[in-house]
Amino acid sequence: MADAAPASSSEALSEQELEQAFGGDLGAGPGAQPSATVAATPEAPAMGADRSAREGAPSWKEFSHGWELGIYRDPVLCGVFAGLVLGVLGVFVVLRRAVFVTAAVSQAAGLGVALAFLVELTWHVPIPPVGGALVLALTATAILSLRMQRMRLPSETLVGLIYLGASAGAILVGDRIAQDSHDIASILFGTAVLVRPLDLSLVFAAGLVTLAVIAVCYRGFLFAGFDPEGARVHRLPVRALDLLLWALVAIEVSVTTRAIGALPVFAFAVVPAMAALALVERVRWALVVAAVFGGLSGGLGYLFAFFFEFPVGASQATLALLFLLVCLPIARVLRGSAA
Repeated sequence: MADAAPASSSEALSEQELEQAFGGDLGAGPGAQPSATVAATPEAPAMGADRSAREGAPSWKEFSHGWELGIYRDPVLCGVFAGLVLGVLGVFVVLRRAVFVTAAVSQAAGLGVALAFLVELTWHVPIPPVGGALVLALTATAILSLRMQRMRLPSETLVGLIYLGASAGAILVGDRIAQDSHDIASILFGTAVLVRPLDLSLVFAAGLVTLAVIAVCYRGFLFAGFDPEGARVHRLPVRALDLLLWALVAIEVSVTTRAIGALPVFAFAVVPAMAALALVERVRWALVVAAVFGGLSGGLGYLFAFFFEFPVGASQATLALLFLLVCLPIARVLRGSAA
């Protein structure tokens, strides 16, 4: 995992400052084990327990110092913006009842990152990990767009096959690149603390493009998703709109998977939208609520991971689920009072 930067480059940070902010092991992050201890004991306790014994629990002062240096600022901003955009995009995914498509695409993106590492290490051909993620994510999206009627199989079959194949492939490829094994774990589970400035820039660029396209094609996406036959009667390009939406999903998922991991990406693309659609009936308001829940899950999840010393990606996904669990009974009460 590349080092973060205080302003524009990680080289401006001294090793002493980085060690002070992270407690020694820069690449591991919350829930990981310091490298020296890992080498000695493969099943040693998590970094949080060891660090607490040495230095005490993380403090707000420590986080503020890391924020000023730029170490924590980039991953927090990345989590917030990724959660916001994926929350908005997830509303259209949930309305199409294609929840697990994002899981399959995110796993395919993770496999693309792993293959990019493998190609560079084996054949010394540098491939940007985001490029590998994008190629595999678009490939998975293209396969999912195929029609399965002739094979007498439901469309969900392809989703399961892609998810299984991509997950197994990423683990197998990761086993062959031991020096980058932590990077593979970060991609699959979102355990990384640091976010590279380049990844942050790509997340913001892809997110802004996605939001702009949604703003322009909002009515078309909605009509094609709710009533495709009626949309065809009104001469809307339903097939083109569907392909455009899934292309946006592939691009956004591939970029954010490289930055924060496949697990939180899947959570952000599904759970905030489910919570929003349970609370409000109008899709416009659901987009706003999903964006808020996604952004809060990304930012507060990182803080939770830092102060309680848990893995970042799992903390962000868990916080998104907590929002959903709180919203479900509230939505039931609201529906009951309305009736």
